[in-house]
Amino acid sequence: MEVAQEDIQALIQDKYDGDQNADIADDVARLAAGEPLAYVIGWLPFLELKINLDSRPLIPRPETEWWTEALIERIGNEPLRVLDLCAGSGAIGLSVLKYCPNARVSFGELIPEHAALVEKNLVENQLDASRASIRAGDLFEAFAGEQFDIIATNPPYIPDTRELGEEVTEFEPPEALFAGPDGLAIIERVVAEAREYLAPLGSIWIECDIDNIERAQELLLAGGAERAELHNDPYGRPRLVVGYYP
Repeated sequence: MEVAQEDIQALIQDKYDGDQNADIADDVARLAAGEPLAYVIGWLPFLELKINLDSRPLIPRPETEWWTEALIERIGNEPLRVLDLCAGSGAIGLSVLKYCPNARVSFGELIPEHAALVEKNLVENQLDASRASIRAGDLFEAFAGEQFDIIATNPPYIPDTRELGEEVTEFEPPEALFAGPDGLAIIERVVAEAREYLAPLGSIWIECDIDNIERAQELLLAGGAERAELHNDPYGRPRLVVGYYP
């Protein structure tokens, strides 16, 4: 495939510090093969953080950046306990650490290599490690006996039968994308266990697929949430459901 000139310029600027004489032939070949630009560069910006992608987690999307901003606004300066579940690169929780000076953030990630990447991103962005805890494990298993004021998660939520572009299916981790026939396999587990890990008056923020978000809303209400609100992303699509608990 032909490589866009703007991608080549982004590569030179962000990977080679603007060196127009850099040898980029191998990188251009990777782009021509369909590999995402963010993986070839090795990082991408997210709310003014540098998010490294060394372990090749899911690439954070603008939709996630959008609702992370809303989450930061909600937390403000409050001393809340936040869990970034299915953390991947850690972009959501690291943003909370950067902009919410009194929040404490725990990161839960299934893949140990991604958990190590969260640690790297924490250090390289010079964030306050004393307010962070990074653990590897399946969903809540590393947080037995703990409770949080907010659980924020961008879990796998795409139905297995959904056809995606090769730049996604050939390069991004399928375990971070697909979640059963209806895309709800992980969300169902998260919602079923969330009540145990939420403090009184806690809330859970879940990014969803537009085709299953209403079902996710129903699951939250059936699982004990007092209310569950849907929010449209900047493209006008329902993307985020927030469940509020008593």
